[in-house]
This record gives sequence, C-alpha cells and structure tokens, in this order.
Amino acid sequence: MKSNLLMNFTVDKENSTVNVKREFDASLANVWSAWTEPEILDQWWAPAPWKSKTKSMDFKEGGRRLYAMIGPEGEQHWAIADFTSINPKTNFKYLDAFSDSEGNLNTEFPRSDWNVNFSEQGGSTFVDVVIKHEKLSDLEMIIQMGFKEGFTIAMEGLDKIFAEKAK
Repeated sequence: MKSNLLMNFTVDKENSTVNVKREFDASLANVWSAWTEPEILDQWWAPAPWKSKTKSMDFKEGGRRLYAMIGPEGEQHWAIADFTSINPKTNFKYLDAFSDSEGNLNTEFPRSDWNVNFSEQGGSTFVDVVIKHEKLSDLEMIIQMGFKEGFTIAMEGLDKIFAEKAK
C-alpha cells in the first residue's frame, strides 16, 4: 500500500482556475466508481466530520446529482452537479453550484465548471481536476471558504475506502 500518494493543488489566479492532481492506490475502475456512484460518493465526498448524502443522481449527459453536505450539528448545505459531458473511465464534466434541497440554484455563491480526468499509470490511478470559475473573485471566495482544506480531507477519506477494499 503506497503512503506517499501525489496531491498537487495549484491555484491559477490569471485564469480563475484550481488544478488538483491526485494519485490513488486503486484501479481505474474502482476510482471511476468512487467518483460516479452515489453509494460510494456519499462515503467520502464531504470532508470529515461532515457527511455527504445524495438525494438523487442521474449520471448521464444532461443528468444531475442533488446532494447535501451534512455537518456534525445536523446543518445542511445543498448542492447540485449538472453533468455536461461523460466519457466512461476517462473524463466527465459538470457544473457545480450551491442550491436548496429541491435543486434550485443559490445565486449568492459562484458556480464552477469541473473537468475531471482519469488515467492509470504504474499501478496507480490519477485524477486530474480542473475547476474553472467565471471570475477571480469567485475563485477567491471558494478558497476562503476552505475548499483546499476540505477537498484534501475528502481525498484522504477516499484513500481510506481504497485501503479497506485492499484488506
């Protein structure tokens, strides 16, 4: 079991993007499933001690995932992912946004454009994520809200799932 997995997190202010490259000690099929199946997504998508709970998910072009991040005190923050493109086991793209529990957009927060790429190399699977924001202030708001820290904790949660499977 590898312990020094790559986690590269860079912010490109000029292009209002965040780039995350992450290595997983798991097969491409398992990593793809973890990112695209709600039963697995809900086990890691929220940074602990928060939990993710999918209300509905239709993983297809034009489909949507509606989910909540549920805090330790029971507070709920709803979000949607509108899938715009899917190429099985290599890439999917979606528009991410905060919403209410019915999936209505919360316009007080920025929407981001996610491009998630998967590749296998030397027994590891790499996930390369590019998150594009409309403007720099949107990117800065998400960073200030703790996106880097939260996403890093969520990735570690996914590592734990793969470690359990490997036992």
